[in-house]
Amino acid sequence: MKTITLAGGCFWGIQKYYDQFDGIVETTVGYANGFVHNPVYPDVKAQKTGHAEVCRIVYDEKIISLKQILNYFYQVIDPTSLNKQGEDEGTSYRTGIYPEDDSDWVDILEVTHQVQSQYKEKIVVELEPLKCFYPAEEYHQKYLDKNPGGYCHIDLCFFSLGKKA
Repeated sequence: MKTITLAGGCFWGIQKYYDQFDGIVETTVGYANGFVHNPVYPDVKAQKTGHAEVCRIVYDEKIISLKQILNYFYQVIDPTSLNKQGEDEGTSYRTGIYPEDDSDWVDILEVTHQVQSQYKEKIVVELEPLKCFYPAEEYHQKYLDKNPGGYCHIDLCFFSLGKKA
């Protein structure tokens, strides 16, 4: 199994989006690449910790490739929007791709370069190694499954693309 951590604005929608695809073994929402140990949601949301809201994705590369995961990612974010996705604003809602495995950089840079060619504006997705990850509080895990009417910046049509029943 491989792991990639993605920041795409609010983590609720990113988790629900990836849970639908075959090959995604597990998703966990949390906080990454900040400067506070064991951050809590109110502090992250208030921009006090330096963390991004992220979704850590464990996947089976025999079923789904990193390139597929990244192409799906770029479908549901605005990669030119700095620290803002939908109504969510601030550094905790920045976009980012955070690999744990250095061999992932080839695919990350290739896909990002391809996506950049489709935009006049510069892509501002943060590309950094995963420095730290803390799982979010339990009430955030699978939040949109528990709260189907909850806010999400991702259009609902994107939640029915996958093959999982």
